[in-house]
Amino acid sequence: MKCVIQRVKEASVTVDNEIVGQIDNGLLVYFGVAKGDKDEYVDYIVNKISKLRMFRDENDKMNLSAFDVNAKILIVSQFTLYANLRKGNRPSYDNAEDPKKAEILYEKAKAKFKELGFDTQSGVFGAHMDVRYLNDGPVTMILEKID
Repeated sequence: MKCVIQRVKEASVTVDNEIVGQIDNGLLVYFGVAKGDKDEYVDYIVNKISKLRMFRDENDKMNLSAFDVNAKILIVSQFTLYANLRKGNRPSYDNAEDPKKAEILYEKAKAKFKELGFDTQSGVFGAHMDVRYLNDGPVTMILEKID
């Protein structure tokens, strides 16, 4: 499981010219699922993201977590995080999980963020999405859970 996490001042996801998810002051999380990823990976990923100290404190240091600042979460599924670029010019997605299995884990991640008390918005799994955001910093981090 791999996530790209961006601290944002604002972010939105549009599908067919309709905004389906929108936040201000929070985290935009691109969420990718690899073949063989397990349910328990979701708990690890969501808990880790929630506690990452990505937000500035009163001394302008990144010492505050999403919990500390009551951040909003926009989670967007993204199988392309598992693109294999080693051969040729056309990416291979053989490492990405089957969409039906990936969607179950994606939905579990959304539910877990909500369960932890975050205002959680999302894209639409499997849809063509337009994502707009204003990265704050810029601050972008990559988190991966593997065995």
